[in-house]
Amino acid sequence: MIELYYWPTPNGHKISIALEEMGLDYTIKSVNIGKGDQFKPEFLAFSPNNRMPAIIDFDTPDGKPQTVFESGAILLYLAEKTGQFLSSDPRQRITTMEWLMWQMGGFGPMLGQAHHFNFYAPEKLPYAMERYSTEANRLYGVLDRRLADRDFVADDYSIADMAIFPWTRTYERQNVDIDAYPNVARWRRTLIERPAVQKGMLAGAEMREDLANLKSSEWEKLFGVTPKAS
Repeated sequence: MIELYYWPTPNGHKISIALEEMGLDYTIKSVNIGKGDQFKPEFLAFSPNNRMPAIIDFDTPDGKPQTVFESGAILLYLAEKTGQFLSSDPRQRITTMEWLMWQMGGFGPMLGQAHHFNFYAPEKLPYAMERYSTEANRLYGVLDRRLADRDFVADDYSIADMAIFPWTRTYERQNVDIDAYPNVARWRRTLIERPAVQKGMLAGAEMREDLANLKSSEWEKLFGVTPKAS
């Protein structure tokens, strides 16, 4: 059994998707970042950067619980644990890790800043809004070009796709026109048609009102398909 310390955000969704895709048993332990749960000493004991997600894996070869923090590290850990979604072919493995690191170092952080300054910031700062919106669109362009001649970023479906995909849910708040990136739009539809991705995206949705209310019409608008999972 794996304990997933989680709040339904893009970084959290990466792991809930992976756990569903890999068929691993897990339980969600809520880390309400709006209430400051990430600063509680018991959470900091195994997630010292006060960020979720984090996991505790109780099913280990030596019988000792394994803690892992940082979403990218968790994805690599789970892929290694199960032998899934990370190729054993050296070149394809490197490609998967390249795109995972691309998400961790750029696509996530920059889209997060675009989302913040365009939507959440109490003061509208045109310089910041333009800067991060421009960078968000540049990154979507990188992804669109990558997907021009392949179904998934590392050719086969992998943890890199799982890492990138959740960050595209709020593209409008990032000041991105998804129709300008047709290959990304196609890839998003392909992924959301996977039952495990749907379950992962809806995991813990009841914790947040905006996700709890994400019914068929909104799902269709965001991803181009109607959800099949409950």
